[in-house]
Amino acid sequence: MSKLSTLQELLVHELKDLYSAETQLIKALPKMAKAATSEELKAGFEEHLVQTKVHAERIEAIMKSLDESPRGKTCKAMQGLIEEGEETIKEKAEDPVKDAALIVAAQKVEHYEIAGYGSARNFAKLLGMDEVAGTLQETLDEEGATDKKLTQMSRNVNVEACELGSPS
Repeated sequence: MSKLSTLQELLVHELKDLYSAETQLIKALPKMAKAATSEELKAGFEEHLVQTKVHAERIEAIMKSLDESPRGKTCKAMQGLIEEGEETIKEKAEDPVKDAALIVAAQKVEHYEIAGYGSARNFAKLLGMDEVAGTLQETLDEEGATDKKLTQMSRNVNVEACELGSPS
């Protein structure tokens, strides 16, 4: 592991981590969409896949502007979150319960990304990289909106899951 001496080096390090996270997510989202039984949730995962590809492209553009490669780091946190998501997919569960579990897995991913993009945006602002900060803020806003959509979807799914265990 190389020594991080400057905030710009830390920014590059974090962007590489986020790029790895996004590219891993690009592979995982189709599996989550396939596992979802709620049409709304399935569509949400498919929509976020398109968005995630854009997020990866934005990081590529930022890194090019910094004369850096986005590759070279593996985001172990995202690896773990995706492994948890894969366990969720394999669980035997009633449809609404499985969808509720998929939403939990997806929100864990969103919260990780929100933390990463928020920190990277703050570093870029401090370094006077206003354009980079603006691009990262755009992605941060989209990640936040996805999290809110997941929360909204969970309201219906969780009620359905709750009703499975309710006495008739």
